[in-house]
Amino acid sequence: MVCLLIVTCLLISVISVIYLYFLRKFSYWKDREVKYIEPSIPLGNLPFQRRGQFKELFQKFYDAGRGIPFVGGYFSTQPIIVATSLEFVKDVLVKDFNSFHGRGIYTNEKDDPLSAHLFSLDGSKWRSLRIKLSPTFTSGKMRFMFPTIVEVSNRFNQALKEIVEKDNVIDVKDILARFTTDVIGTCAFGLECNSLKDPNAEFRKYGRLVFEDPLNSIFRRVIMLFPKLAHKLHVIMTRKDVSEFFLGIVKETIEHREQNDVKRNDFMDMLIELKNNDTLDEDNNVKLEKLTFEQVAAQAFVFFIAGFETSSTLMMFSLYEMALNPDIQEKARHQINTVLARHNEKLSYEAVKEMVYIDQIVTETLRKYPPLVALRRTAQNNYEVPDSKIIIEKGTPVIIPVYSIHHDPEYYPNPDKFDPDRFIAEQLKARHPLSFLGFGDGPRNCIGLRFGRMQSHVGLITLLKNYRFEISARTPIPMVFSIHNPVLSPADPMYLRIERLKL
Repeated sequence: MVCLLIVTCLLISVISVIYLYFLRKFSYWKDREVKYIEPSIPLGNLPFQRRGQFKELFQKFYDAGRGIPFVGGYFSTQPIIVATSLEFVKDVLVKDFNSFHGRGIYTNEKDDPLSAHLFSLDGSKWRSLRIKLSPTFTSGKMRFMFPTIVEVSNRFNQALKEIVEKDNVIDVKDILARFTTDVIGTCAFGLECNSLKDPNAEFRKYGRLVFEDPLNSIFRRVIMLFPKLAHKLHVIMTRKDVSEFFLGIVKETIEHREQNDVKRNDFMDMLIELKNNDTLDEDNNVKLEKLTFEQVAAQAFVFFIAGFETSSTLMMFSLYEMALNPDIQEKARHQINTVLARHNEKLSYEAVKEMVYIDQIVTETLRKYPPLVALRRTAQNNYEVPDSKIIIEKGTPVIIPVYSIHHDPEYYPNPDKFDPDRFIAEQLKARHPLSFLGFGDGPRNCIGLRFGRMQSHVGLITLLKNYRFEISARTPIPMVFSIHNPVLSPADPMYLRIERLKL
């Protein structure tokens, strides 16, 4: 009886200590007189299981912050900020970028070299890589890659023709991912991936594994909350088989090109150039070190996984909306045919630039279905919020709720309506410049935005010229989003009816 009493007292004491610990941690924003969303023990404001709930979670913060710069919250016991005004977003991404240039993403260069890529690195390592890689994505370099993308799109057209002849209701999500896999594989690695012919080709297989079979989501959250502990435990984020495949492919590609003096004017050529030669930081007149093999592999890896998934999802949502809105689809097809007629039916870089309505469709798709529902930045120093006495302490994550901003009726009336005319010049000028964040903004915006737009434009032009897309009984209406994929995507396959046009 005495033992039971002792155990009970100990248990009550432990629970009381834990409760008081969380109570103290969760008083952070209250003590600073900052509006916040009430947290729960032990995860704070984090949803317990579903990644897909982040969109809804950040919407709750956004709605609570009308008229103020931001709202406080908690990722477990870590204080966070969710931006709720575009002027504050502008301060974080652009005006005071030097105070918020980091993302605070866990990386482990030693045990997991593919994790140390441009998207995840911070500080001087990020800046050095950004300087080195920026010339890779100029409009001039895009012109070099353009014929390769057109060549893959022609193979895409032929493959789709054969598929539609057998069954005209297909999962466009899968076939589009195979197209972008082949484009990225060719431009990044100079290899024929053959995903269009073989859905189980190696590049498609390992690309699919990155997004469709992630590590346990709770485990990822522990890593996010305790990065120092994760480093000590040598935690890796990339699957071992995925890492071995991409490191092996990059090694073979570099050896083949260097031994045989192969030049292709593609992304891998540029990475090899950075591996073999110094780069000059012109702003500071400082020579930057060459890329290591592991750094080359990491950049090729992120270019691949980011390029194939986001672009294929972008085209898929575009086709979905044009199937729901046939008048938009016909207007796009008319512009394609009109422009191509002026260019002797040849799809050139200049012709694509003239198809402004296609660009509006792409931008409106990114507005309604942003690949990342939120952006993350981390305070690099103690930051005094303009026109207030509030200090954002160093290390505090700042969340920018992209999906909520893109669906705010103040900036986009009737936000659930798909309307490419939102992005005509007059409307663009009338809106706040930070009301569209499909590629982020500021010095740390998406470095590959030109390439992403280009391959999406070429893919959509090829498809709309040759096919008509309609909804079917299996088309997901209304849209239900995946709770597993880190990129905003449908929970189920995207079946559309496809009719081949007589040209």
